[in-house]
Amino acid sequence: MYSPPPDPDTEQRMRAHHAHTAKALDVQVEPGAEFWGWAGRTLGAPARTATGAPVWLRLVSAPTDKASGKLWDGALDAQHAFGALDGHRPALLGVHDAVDDGTAYRSELSVRVDEPVLSDDPILQHDPQLPDSWWNDLARTLAKVAAVDTDRVAVRQQYMDRAIPEFVGIPAPAVFCWTTAHADVHWANLTEQLRLLDWEGWGRSPEGFDAATLYAYSLLQPDAAARVRAVFPVLGSPAGLAAEATVCAQLLQTVSRGDNLTLADPLRDWSEELRRRQAA
Repeated sequence: MYSPPPDPDTEQRMRAHHAHTAKALDVQVEPGAEFWGWAGRTLGAPARTATGAPVWLRLVSAPTDKASGKLWDGALDAQHAFGALDGHRPALLGVHDAVDDGTAYRSELSVRVDEPVLSDDPILQHDPQLPDSWWNDLARTLAKVAAVDTDRVAVRQQYMDRAIPEFVGIPAPAVFCWTTAHADVHWANLTEQLRLLDWEGWGRSPEGFDAATLYAYSLLQPDAAARVRAVFPVLGSPAGLAAEATVCAQLLQTVSRGDNLTLADPLRDWSEELRRRQAA
């Protein structure tokens, strides 16, 4: 969660459109709680329907010429592809689109998840000591996601060909199989009663991509990282090398930009392991 945008005009504009959408979708926003995205691009808040059902109302904005494509349509596409995913994905209940003064707005009304996420930060800071049943549910859920056919793309071969040599130091490994991934499986998108949040970026990725992502964000907690590897045996296998190298490159790229600095050393250790496996 981010602070309100520093530009008061953006803050006022987003709040006004959020309130307008609440009326259009016939929900009552609960006072005192709002959640901003980066630079005021999104604004979410808990609300209730006319019958009192708890829901979540999220507003996203973009210039009209950028209001399309993978990220813009991610939640709506995910609803069509997965539904509630056996209760592990908050169902999308309604969408409201509007355009005003060169800016497009999309509001998404979803089933509310009142349970807190497992971490306020994508990077795991403590071992959550989750039961076997949670890990089994996660593995089954990601397997169902992987089996869905889609033309959405989360990871492009062109990116792999460029970034893996630069940040990991090996040629991009061959992809044994492309599967569908949530593509943002980290600890701030997961809850203890398993719900997988934030479906903006899902699409085709190298096999094992979601497992590799969760592993990367677990590197500060060795027991949790080892558990991820145990639950997802694709990690460490030839079939998983492409996904692991891609995720490692992505996060090392963020480190080069000054983000995720606490992961810098573990990521470099991981890249050394990947280089050894590639050479074997």
